[in-house]
Amino acid sequence: MQMFELPDKPLDIIFLAAFWLSALLQLFFYYFFYLRPGLYRHKRNKRKAEPVSVIICARNEAENLRSFLPSVMEQDYHDYEVIVVNDCSDDDTEDVLEQFAKQHANLRVTTIHKESSLRHSKKMALFIGIKAASNDLLLLTDADCQPVSGDWISHFASSFTKKTDFVLGYGAYLKEKGLLNKYIRYDSMFIAMQYTGMAMAGVPYMGVGRNLAYRKSVFMKNKGFGPHLNLQSGDDDLFVNALAGKDNTRINLAPDSFTRSIPAYTWKAFVKQKTRHTSTSSHYRTATKILLLLEPLSRVLFYTMLVLLLTISKLYLLAGIPGGIVLLSKIIITALAGKNLNERDLLVFSFIFDLVSPFLNMYFLLKVAFNRHQYYEWK
Repeated sequence: MQMFELPDKPLDIIFLAAFWLSALLQLFFYYFFYLRPGLYRHKRNKRKAEPVSVIICARNEAENLRSFLPSVMEQDYHDYEVIVVNDCSDDDTEDVLEQFAKQHANLRVTTIHKESSLRHSKKMALFIGIKAASNDLLLLTDADCQPVSGDWISHFASSFTKKTDFVLGYGAYLKEKGLLNKYIRYDSMFIAMQYTGMAMAGVPYMGVGRNLAYRKSVFMKNKGFGPHLNLQSGDDDLFVNALAGKDNTRINLAPDSFTRSIPAYTWKAFVKQKTRHTSTSSHYRTATKILLLLEPLSRVLFYTMLVLLLTISKLYLLAGIPGGIVLLSKIIITALAGKNLNERDLLVFSFIFDLVSPFLNMYFLLKVAFNRHQYYEWK
């Protein structure tokens, strides 16, 4: 029977070679990178934790500040300040912050007023907040984000050592009903598996501004956002991509260190958000771009060749056994990561999203490429 025989047709040989190569690449990414966050166990640093400056940029975030700022102001930590940069808001943000400032002595508010001749990027707001910070340890989050526990600051501060300049955390999204919400959360989880796994392997390339910590001294020494200052986005990923390395970067995936953000509720809003984030990827280091491109390409090739080998060539064992190994590995490793990132319910949908996401990400890349000069408002 053909299932026990080696292929003799040239096309079958090409299909099988392409399939085995893609399978090996998928196994490499899953076992060398994505398994690491799944096996992560948090260890607190015994060194005395330093004071922390939490920085939040807000534009028209009155309602979110009312809901989420209390969870930041009521952290169980001995020495921290919170700096909120009110960036050109025209809602009740200023009044809300004024009320919070009366209740909390460690809240500092900086206001940027709108100027018609200037475009105000998040980088400008963040730079002003960082410059105003009294402490060297900076912990960044957004106005629509909520720490999941009162130990959020404590976990990040305890992750720093004398050699640590960056600590990368997990910024999740709130669980809501609907398939879009599940995809947004899956996308966030998978990206976290990538950037934390690669950082743990010694090749950090990004963090998320919803939950990211680094030293003010590193920021100022390297002239802030440096060559990427004029780009509309990249306040988190490009800064990390440029300066984070094997020896100065740590991961914090303790469950109490997570934040959860308000997700997009419409496809249009999600596309806008993803397009803005994708617009910076062309500025990554070359090695990073190769790795990030190789994974989805090998994934698409793997699924395509698997279907062709099983349906057209009917090489059941030669395709089925390695295909089964890859699929089982994906299930196990995604389940481990989902457990550590508190996203267990996404495992059921992971196969569908694993197939769909490369094509969606290609759509976002093409959208950016064809709208190269578009201005992306951060809020």
